[in-house]
Amino acid sequence: MEYTLRPMLIEDIPQIISIEKKSFPTPWSSYAFTCELCDNEFAYYIVLTTQEDPSMIVGYGGMWIIIDEAHITNIAVEPAYRGKKLGEQILKGLMELAKLKRVARMTLEVRVSNDDAQKLYKRIGFKPAGIRPGYYIDTNEDALIMWNEIS
Repeated sequence: MEYTLRPMLIEDIPQIISIEKKSFPTPWSSYAFTCELCDNEFAYYIVLTTQEDPSMIVGYGGMWIIIDEAHITNIAVEPAYRGKKLGEQILKGLMELAKLKRVARMTLEVRVSNDDAQKLYKRIGFKPAGIRPGYYIDTNEDALIMWNEIS
């Protein structure tokens, strides 16, 4: 199956929320995504759709770009589509967009227990750089901070 990346639109939010609820213990709200798309000048969000049905979103990712750094805010893939390297495709799409915006490096936080995501990030060139203790409010889990030089 072929997939296409495109900018996230307001009308995508119901599908995004569906994926969000299946992916995270404390999902973002529709309001949060609306604010990101409409009010945050630093925010950039993309969605991954199937080419056979461009209205069907199978994953998404977002980042904030401030000066020459990008901070990944979230990446998620519909559970039925996981294991197909779609998270990697979304991450690479965000990196390409960041390069177009002249970003030198990217950062993200990931749960210390999320081995699959950490493997993906390391495969793409992210390196561990520290721990944020108790970062995730829902479980008080620590976050691993990772950085990648992309310029």
